[in-house]
Amino acid sequence: MGTPTGSGPTAIGVDIGGTHLRASRITATGEILERVAEHTAADPEAALAQVIGLVRRLDRPGVLAIGVGVPGRVDAIRRQVLSGGFLDLSTVRLAERLAEAAGKPVVIDNDCSMALAAEMAIGAASGRDNVVMLTIGTGIGGAVAAAGQLLRGRATAGQLGHITVDVHGELCVCGRRGCVETTSSGTALGRHLTQAGLDPATPAETLFARAAGGEATATAVIAAWAGPLRAAIDSAVAMFDPEVVVLGGGLGSAAHRALDRLAAPAPWYQCPVVPARVGDDAGVIGAGLQALKAAPAPTAHAHGGKRAVLVNGVPASGKSTIARGIADRTGWPLLTLDTIKDPFLEVLGGADREFNRTLGKASYKAIWSLVRDAPAGTTFVIDAWFGFQPRQVLEDYLAQSGVVTTAELWCHAPPAILADRYLSRVHDRPAGHPGESYARELVELAGRAAPLERGPLLAIDTTAKPDFAAISSWLATSLEPIA
Repeated sequence: MGTPTGSGPTAIGVDIGGTHLRASRITATGEILERVAEHTAADPEAALAQVIGLVRRLDRPGVLAIGVGVPGRVDAIRRQVLSGGFLDLSTVRLAERLAEAAGKPVVIDNDCSMALAAEMAIGAASGRDNVVMLTIGTGIGGAVAAAGQLLRGRATAGQLGHITVDVHGELCVCGRRGCVETTSSGTALGRHLTQAGLDPATPAETLFARAAGGEATATAVIAAWAGPLRAAIDSAVAMFDPEVVVLGGGLGSAAHRALDRLAAPAPWYQCPVVPARVGDDAGVIGAGLQALKAAPAPTAHAHGGKRAVLVNGVPASGKSTIARGIADRTGWPLLTLDTIKDPFLEVLGGADREFNRTLGKASYKAIWSLVRDAPAGTTFVIDAWFGFQPRQVLEDYLAQSGVVTTAELWCHAPPAILADRYLSRVHDRPAGHPGESYARELVELAGRAAPLERGPLLAIDTTAKPDFAAISSWLATSLEPIA
């Protein structure tokens, strides 16, 4: 296949597998323009060096961002690898170091989540909003989409490879026993073959041919491999009620074929199970598409536009410290909800909570009116909990005010710390702000809050001293210049 030239913005998608490391340059329609690959190094530092090297080989004008699918548990919002299996990248600052080396925004996610993004965009789950996917390879990855969005929970929901199918089974890399990864992955298939006295490198096609010919040993190996997978799929269907279950990865098609022999045992839990269509490229395509989704809009160079640094986070998340620090160092004007709202509360002598909420909406509108009337080319720092209004409200205000590029600073801390912060300052705020009882609501809000993921995103743990030099450097790299 030739290498098409392509046009328009592109991204580099990277898929880190237990055996192969793949990278490709991807268009917004999921087309692969260039591809490179290497065998995955076992050492995390060596693997990171490989990723940086492959990205540099693919970097071209028009590449806006980089997406990386990582095996193991990944906090996509905070861009942190929490733990891994066959390759554990939690010991390296993958996203930060790759961004520093490439000079471009980087998004990371679990490798199966990236594959699911590709299958929903152009593959077997196209047009579906509720999907379960398992990738069968060296290990077993999992991902879930609900209402068209990847399900993340607090950070890493969808680890379906660690559904227990045998409480007394093999020890898994996660620390528990009998996960479906220990019974139905490619590694497990090799073990089943060995235990049956067969060559562990026997191809799946050969195994199926022997079973079709009546060989009992081959039939038993397939049953031992696919039976627990059938049980795990049925559990996932019972939990998530998807429209379809997609099997991907290097052994996805083989697993689908093996499951043809095993019907779902309970009529309640029926769901179509289909092989992935995008194939081995799903990881890189999904990673590229997710990177483009988060990248700055290519219209950011439009003449006369404005820029906005969206300092986002729930109340007491440390937004004001970050926003003020950035404004002080850059000279960019700072607009905050409380700066506009609090003088009204002080003059009025307080208000009930409903009026406070209404005043917050009016203050939000006032912020964007100020941005709209500002000179072209201005960059603003805007401090707000953007989740208190529907997303479309923000998009409308951005369009009306002439903002053509944004970068988001997501401020976060553990919910208990946020509650303590709120309680420590509640009596210093003007009457009308929620009282002490709001601390309990804040804990719940912090548990479900998420960043906008609109353009470049930097998550900031505000329990640590802010590194304003690093934040400023990231903004300089991430905010597109205005022509």
